Amino acid sequence: MKKRTIATILTGVLLTAVLTGCGGATSGEDAQGASEKDLLATIQENGTLTVGTEGTYAPYTYHDDSGKLVGYDVEIAEAVAEKLGVEAKFVETKWDSIIAGLDAKRFDVIVNQVGINEERQKKYDFSTPYTYPTGALITLKSNEDIKSFEDLAGKKSAQSLTSNWAASAESYGAELVGTDGFNQSIDLVLAGRADATINDNLTFYDFIKQKPDADVKIAALSDETSENAILIRKGNDTLVTAIDEALAELAKEGKIKEISEKYFGVDVSVAP
Repeated sequence: MKKRTIATILTGVLLTAVLTGCGGATSGEDAQGASEKDLLATIQENGTLTVGTEGTYAPYTYHDDSGKLVGYDVEIAEAVAEKLGVEAKFVETKWDSIIAGLDAKRFDVIVNQVGINEERQKKYDFSTPYTYPTGALITLKSNEDIKSFEDLAGKKSAQSLTSNWAASAESYGAELVGTDGFNQSIDLVLAGRADATINDNLTFYDFIKQKPDADVKIAALSDETSENAILIRKGNDTLVTAIDEALAELAKEGKIKEISEKYFGVDVSVAP
């Protein structure tokens, strides 16, 4: 009797699990699809746009003397969030894990000078560009061996390994030395552990403004201009459209130009 009762219960449990599983897969897929499809609605309902950013990349995203998170990208994100009718909430993350954080849905977007390239466009959507920097090859002032990007062949270049700048250095034959960001890259060049680093000219100019006696220089400037934009997971077309509209309104109002001139002294939001 006891064995029969247990068998009956187990059969009922298994049947329930099978039936639940058959219906649950579709419901789960629908829920996930709806969640991604309606991300803009979710953001507006919650009143928060969650933004992934480094927090260590001046003048774009960094902490001022009081410890407050500030910078060009920070203010751009805040202005876009305001246009969406919400507040920006920042999640600080190291560059080399920031895109993985977007994949894991730790944040809704990344606002951190993400360069547009074909590989990223296959998996992600971008907003319209809001920054147009030029690549700068940076070495010690005393370095006479590296005068052009072609001179990087066989040399060590300190780079964030998943950045466009790392790909650029590698394309010229450099051996990459991985770092967490611009500041560490400069430190390795100053310490002689790397021969050079490539980053955008605007970051270097800000660095020199803060540390005019730093023993580094721009050895060469790239002929190409990068296009940097807000990175968004694919499948969120309404959010992409809303962000593009917000950026267009901010540009028309002169707000992006105002933020740009505050940090750079020039408008870096328009292509040269």
